[in-house]
Amino acid sequence: MPPLDESAYDSDVGNLLGPIERIRDANGWAADSFAQEKYKPADHAAWRREMRDVVLESLHYRPAPSDFAAEVVERVDRGSYVRETVYFNTTPQLRVPAYVLVPKDRQANGKSPAIVALHDHGGFYRWGKEKLVRTDDEHSSLTEFKSCYAGRSIADDLAGQGYVVIVIDMFYWGERRMRLADDPKPSGANGTESPQDVKKFNSSRSPLEQLVARTVESAGFTWPGLIVWDDIRTVDYLCSRPEVDAGRIGCVGLSVGGWRANHLTALDDRVKGGVAVCWLSSFRQLQAKHVKNTAGFTMLIPGLYRRLDMPDVVSLAAPRPLLNINGSRDGLFPLDAGVKSAYRTLESVYAKLGAAEKFKGNLYDSPHEFNRAMQDEAWAWLKKWV
Repeated sequence: MPPLDESAYDSDVGNLLGPIERIRDANGWAADSFAQEKYKPADHAAWRREMRDVVLESLHYRPAPSDFAAEVVERVDRGSYVRETVYFNTTPQLRVPAYVLVPKDRQANGKSPAIVALHDHGGFYRWGKEKLVRTDDEHSSLTEFKSCYAGRSIADDLAGQGYVVIVIDMFYWGERRMRLADDPKPSGANGTESPQDVKKFNSSRSPLEQLVARTVESAGFTWPGLIVWDDIRTVDYLCSRPEVDAGRIGCVGLSVGGWRANHLTALDDRVKGGVAVCWLSSFRQLQAKHVKNTAGFTMLIPGLYRRLDMPDVVSLAAPRPLLNINGSRDGLFPLDAGVKSAYRTLESVYAKLGAAEKFKGNLYDSPHEFNRAMQDEAWAWLKKWV
């Protein structure tokens, strides 16, 4: 078809959707999905080994091992637990800030189960780990942002339930945010940041994501690769701590934190139970109208999805327990062809492996959020499996 004869589809990319979809579907979609009938339960171990290598190669980021060189720079007594501010190396090149919440009362062996809590994107870059952790000097803008968590600091809630909880700043958020030489000075009283300062900072950083992604990829690796590796190394660090029962580790996250939770559970067998909130979809139906505000540079893995759609990647977690929660009014994802289709793929894989009860996909009548009812279900899931 001559280019000028292409219809201007009702899509975010107009007439270009036609050739994009034809290329996408030319050689099939998710060609290596374990949900296909050709794969039998006995094939799973070999399939998982091969496909994990495929995913890791697609991420183009497998750094050399590194000593953590961990340093605790602050301890704060929070009553039933202590909050530590920690820095540790995830690679020889990167030092990562974290909060570690350590319950005072532990089991008879002195160890506790642990949770990797994974913060969201939210277009809110000024803070990362603080989105999930309560601090005494919490900024009013951050308190307001936590409405998507029902106004709660979920890492503190989990620590109160007896888990050791770790939260790191994702690359480009919090202490790892991008700072520019000409950033304006804080305009609040006594040199503090006003709510308007925070709003301006967040709005200025959103359009620069594409520049960061281009810079990263021109350096020969991917942004998702950096994120996934940091999260895996966070599990490594947890396992090194004397308070942690390394056989009882879980993870939870909202939004891009949900994307991270799905991938961490899929790629690391030490995660015994995962909860991913509001980030699961088949990628096949995103192109028309669900890329612009959904599939950001932090979670796009080039070239992977024609072999493994996102639910196929997530199915690498099987048969370990995994809960996915989504909102039926979350406009970021196509509900039937995106979310429900992904649920069906995962349900079929878990059923094939005789572990149907270990995957659950649940829809709430809600928008893009981690509300109190969702949290109640998530904490019950983690208590059951971790």
